[in-house]
Amino acid sequence: MALYLTKELDDDYHSRIGVWQITETEEELKGLTSIPSDEMEEISYIRNESLRKQKIAVRALLDAMFEEKVYLSHHDNGKPYIENSAINISITHTNKYVAVILHDTDEVGIDCESMDRDFSAVEKKALSEDEIEDLDDDRRNEQLAIYWCAKEAVYKKMSQYHVDFAEQIEVEDFKLKGEGELEAVFIHKDGYEEELELHYMTFDRHVLVWVTD
Repeated sequence: MALYLTKELDDDYHSRIGVWQITETEEELKGLTSIPSDEMEEISYIRNESLRKQKIAVRALLDAMFEEKVYLSHHDNGKPYIENSAINISITHTNKYVAVILHDTDEVGIDCESMDRDFSAVEKKALSEDEIEDLDDDRRNEQLAIYWCAKEAVYKKMSQYHVDFAEQIEVEDFKLKGEGELEAVFIHKDGYEEELELHYMTFDRHVLVWVTD
């Protein structure tokens, strides 16, 4: 079982993060979890083996984080939810890791990316002019990875259609560290600005960003 880490979050409610490192074969992953037949049939239609493994690893991670069996489903907009629990959930996956965040009361968002991926396209499509000016040439790609994960996490938490990442999600300037906090603002379509506090950590050339409030 490749449960990489679990992390209890410091807030007033029971919330936690789990990360699974995908080291198993597809058959080994299947043996670690009992996926309902309708879910397994849906996963079997996925042609990409890596993506199939990611989907199964999410179920294995949930089995490791819950004492009781939980049933994962998705709303029409793709937002995940647990059928037999009121706990809020957000999910992210890469080729090597899958992660979830759970919160008893609040909507949440989480995103993970490999920092070895080329994020140059993110600069043009997701960052504002102010955010681009704050980039450091020496560690530009790593900063872009965190910007992207932060905006994805906010997007997942807010769960709104047609969000302009450059115009509606602003991330304050930050100094890249192994872990830290990020300040962000989500600008609603009516102009209302909602302030958010995010957290991030880096491990094994990956970055993980999450937001709860």
